[in-house]
Formats: sequence, C-alpha cells, structure tokens
Amino acid sequence: MLEIRNIFKTYDNKPLLRGISFSVSKGETVCLLGASGSGKSTLLRMIAGLEFPESGQFLFNKIDLAQTPPHARDFGLVFQDYGLFPHLNIFDNVAFGLKMRNVPLAKINARVAEMMDLVNLQGFEKRKVTDLSGGEQQRVALARALAPQPRLLMFDEPLGALDKSLKEDLLQELRSILHKTKIPAIYVTHDQDEAFTIADHILLLHDGEIIRDGAPDEVWQNPNSAYAARILGVGNVIEGVVNSANKVKTEYGTFPLNCKHKHSKSEKVSLLLQQSPSPFRRGARGEVEIKLKVEDVLFKRDQFQVKSRGDALSGEALSKGGLVIHLKDAPKVGQMIRVWVKVECLA
Repeated sequence: MLEIRNIFKTYDNKPLLRGISFSVSKGETVCLLGASGSGKSTLLRMIAGLEFPESGQFLFNKIDLAQTPPHARDFGLVFQDYGLFPHLNIFDNVAFGLKMRNVPLAKINARVAEMMDLVNLQGFEKRKVTDLSGGEQQRVALARALAPQPRLLMFDEPLGALDKSLKEDLLQELRSILHKTKIPAIYVTHDQDEAFTIADHILLLHDGEIIRDGAPDEVWQNPNSAYAARILGVGNVIEGVVNSANKVKTEYGTFPLNCKHKHSKSEKVSLLLQQSPSPFRRGARGEVEIKLKVEDVLFKRDQFQVKSRGDALSGEALSKGGLVIHLKDAPKVGQMIRVWVKVECLA
C-alpha cells in the first residue's frame, strides 16, 4: 500500500501543496481531480521520485521512499504525450523495461505477447511508433508500463490528446485492464468524466488542499462545498444572506434554510439548487417550487439544457445570472415554467 503523509510543496515562493495525505490500497484506482495548477502533476512526480517535497513522507508497504531513486521504486508512468521511443518498433518499446532488468529473451517474448494481447494490439509488434494512431500509441505506452509488473501505476492526463469518442472507448478499456491486473493506480486528470469513470476513490484538489474525497457516488451526491459543487456541475450554486432563523435571501429570491449548520443573521451562505428527479416528490424536505422564464435552450443528447430566470418563492425577480435546469422536452424561449428543486446549504 502507498501512503502519502502531510506533503508540503511551494512553487515560486507560493504554497502549491499544503498537507496532502491519502493512501492507495492494492487493486485500487485513486483519481486526483483538479484544475490546471492545482498541484496534481507535481504530486505525481514526487511520488515517482522526480521531484521532492519540502516536508512529508511517501511510504510503500510502510517503507519510506525518501532514499529510493526513481528507477528502484518499481512504479510505472503513463503520460499524455505517450513518451514512446520513435526509433524503436512496438515490440522494443514494450520490451524496454524488461531489457533494462536483464530479463531472459524467452521471458521477454512471452511477456510482450501477453501485453499486446491485453491492450488488443496483437500483430503490431514490428510496426513503427509513427505508423500508429494516438489511441494505439497510448495502448503501447500502457503495455510498456505494465510489462515489468510495476508495484504502482501512475497516469498523468493520459487521454488529454485524444478526441472524445476515442477517449471514451480507451477509458473503458483502461478501467477493465486495471481491474484485471489489480495493480494499484493513481490517475491525474482535470476531466471529471474521466475521473468518475475510472476511479474507485476521488480526491478533489483545490488551492493546494484536498477539499473532498470519497467514492464517486459519495462525492457527486454530497460535494460539501460551493467550489466542489461548481467544478463538478452537480447543480446551481447561488450566494445568499441569512435574514431570519430559517430563510436565506439571494439574488434569485428567498429560500428556506434546511441544514445542520449554525447560522447567524446577516451571515453569507452558499446554496445548492438541484432539480428534483421526480415531480411526485413535491413538498419533500428541502424542496421548493420555483417559477422561471426560459431564456435559452440547448440540445444535450437525450435532454434539453434550459437557461432561465424568473420569480422565486417570494416573488422577487431574478436580478442577474440565471439557473440551468434539464428537461426531457424543449420549452420555448420566453415561456414560463415551474420546476421543483432541492435546496441544500453548503455553508
């Protein structure tokens, strides 16, 4: 098991990582999700031994890796730019790590064949790297990382250079391969669709800290902060001010305050408005009906994304911005609609 303990790192005299701690168990895929500049790739490079923290520890099976050079850590790395050797054919690329370990030729041949089968590239062994598509090159990069049977796999935005359809296909294949091999993995991405597809456990990084961690369904259902809710797109996040014991006044109207937090009058709070999944849940705790005027309608595959503004419970007009909801059937621009939403306080 890999353990990361209280890692601190600065960049240009500014905090980049502030007390990062987490663990990766056998067979588990942990995803580091965050915007560019959040320190994800730097953390990955430190785990690999390519950079060093100001303080903190990296341990594998309770052994401190501080004195272990990168090549001796036995970790596999897969990058966005593939990192393949253009002067070598596919066989030699996949076999590279095995040759560096002086593995007998017969075992190399068997292992390369096994890896080519695993990534569905049988018969590609003699081809040049430059003759392959981006998706095929990423498969070769994965096969090369897997061939020496690493103790840990690390992925740094591995699918960032691929188009959407190819990315989706390869992501499913990668998930299947990780489950088959049971090698623990750390997957770095800024793409939440990738994160929720590949991860067993998600760590959301912001401003040098882990602000939310948990299984994908837990993180999605309970973002726990305004930033997490916004970056994940789980609903509409609005700001407001507490104006009574159980009411919050916002630019979008006044809403009931249903939460376990302690709030004082005039305190600023963030609210998450999530569209009710069923019209039959009217009156459920924390749910209210709002009246909206449709401003724009976008087709989103099996539903329509509707941007709207209008009157909330109190009758106060929405002053700016707008709420985004999703409907099965497209309303007309200018039409007034009623929508039930669940109101949650994010503090």
